[in-house]
Amino acid sequence: MIKKLAPYLKGYGKYALLAPITIIIEVLLEIRIPLYMSKIVDVGIKNGDIGYIACLGGLMVLMALLSLLFGALSAFFAARGGMGFGKNIRQAVFHKIQEFSFANTDKFSTASLITRLTTDVTNTQHTFMMLIRMFVRSPIMLVSATIMAASINKGLAVVFLIAVPVLGTALAIIMCMAFPRFRKMLTCYDNMNGSVQENLIAIRVVKAFVRQDYENKKFADDAEALRMAQLRAEKVLICNMPIMQLVIYGCIIAVLWFGGNMVISGTMDNGQLISFISYVTQILMSLMMISMVFVNFVMTRASVSRIIAVLDEVLDIVDVDAETQVTEGSVEFRNVSFSYAKDRDNLNLENINLTIAPGEMVGIIGSTGSAKTSLVQLIPRLYDATLGQVFVGGHDVRSYSLTNLRNAVGMVLQKNVLFSGTILDNLRWGDEGATKEEIVEACKAAQAHEFIMSFPDGYETELGQGGVNVSGGQKQRLCIARALLKKPKIIILDDSTSAVDTATDAKIRSALREKLVGTTTIIIAQRVSSVLDADKIVVMDDGHINDVGTHEELLANNEIYREIYESQQKGVA
Repeated sequence: MIKKLAPYLKGYGKYALLAPITIIIEVLLEIRIPLYMSKIVDVGIKNGDIGYIACLGGLMVLMALLSLLFGALSAFFAARGGMGFGKNIRQAVFHKIQEFSFANTDKFSTASLITRLTTDVTNTQHTFMMLIRMFVRSPIMLVSATIMAASINKGLAVVFLIAVPVLGTALAIIMCMAFPRFRKMLTCYDNMNGSVQENLIAIRVVKAFVRQDYENKKFADDAEALRMAQLRAEKVLICNMPIMQLVIYGCIIAVLWFGGNMVISGTMDNGQLISFISYVTQILMSLMMISMVFVNFVMTRASVSRIIAVLDEVLDIVDVDAETQVTEGSVEFRNVSFSYAKDRDNLNLENINLTIAPGEMVGIIGSTGSAKTSLVQLIPRLYDATLGQVFVGGHDVRSYSLTNLRNAVGMVLQKNVLFSGTILDNLRWGDEGATKEEIVEACKAAQAHEFIMSFPDGYETELGQGGVNVSGGQKQRLCIARALLKKPKIIILDDSTSAVDTATDAKIRSALREKLVGTTTIIIAQRVSSVLDADKIVVMDDGHINDVGTHEELLANNEIYREIYESQQKGVA
């Protein structure tokens, strides 16, 4: 895990190096203070030498101040290194997520990815800061204090030989028991975050169906599951401190007992006993700090494994470094089959053969679940075909770079997504350099200009997250305008006029024919009226192409199309 994350220290390695160096200097300064204290007692006070006492006392104060300075510098360097390390990991995880295909994204819940970018990275950077400070300070302090204590009295130092194995065994048991519990706790965090996210996104539906009580209970259950998981994990960790304290106080009592007897018998001076106790305290506190670091390692190991799972995720769609440009908007599906699960025995699309000429307007219609959206998502490589080939502009879509391919395909998805910011900011997703005139023209074609200008701030109107302050129909028209600004070779409208009235739908289609001359237009629709004037209509049925033809041909010869048409005509009547 350390090897996997080490590259993310880039740019902050000097701080990660300076932090342990300054902490080592702090320890070396601090370790001398008890020795000078014993000399003050055994030599200065015993002989009544005020000058000796003042000299060593001044030296102790100087070392304490220098130790404090280097300790503060170490904390500063560790904070800079740790925060930079965390920033780099967050950027790497976020960039990796941006490279995910839809299939990759399907493996991780949105809530889980958010937890990994926040809680898991925070845990990792805090443990890293402990690693470059406490995990350096404690072993050096342990070794140095042990050497100093042994130099004072080797026999009394045997106490540590008993304490260290006890602490080591207890720590190993705690670590083995705690890791799986903390991993389960983080999964509970994912579930709770998922519940919150789902509730906030669908808050209007929750209120419309008066389901607040149900959602409150659902959240309470998730919060309780998290609480119980935390308790199960903490139950193991709380044993750490009592064991540490028991060993520490046991050692101090043993040192006081045996050391006191040595002082009484005259084999040890008072100052030596005082300094020995100081070193005992430093040694045992170092052991306690080491145990705390290891406990944090256990907690962080679960977080790091989840971060690495994202970083190591094998991309389902591999981009190619190709200069090939999409020159025209022809589309061909050649013996294409597709499965979301990559399972050839459970295909969502099967043996699709379809040719669309450049500039054609093609309608796709079929019952819910007939794989209409699955079909068009293969064109810009949101998914890759499981079998067969998809061609755009006469070339296999896999031969284009994703940037070139997707810049040539404008797509308005089923779920219309807008971002916080102004209407103008959202429209410029289609073309960052678009002029105001081009934006207005695209909005007029999408029948959006009129309602935009009805807002007091017009195109500078601030949209809430997800476009919450515009209606469903307005949101759809803004998304269509955004796609038009790309001036694509192919534009795909995936049921993107379902929230507008039939008159507006007709105006949009008329404008598309006028403005997108030479652009291939693919319209997925539930309403027959939306595809009535298409050059050809594709009828989908259970992952297969049932028939292809004009409205008149299908009405005369295709039972599925005729049933859809007649049922909608009855609805109109």
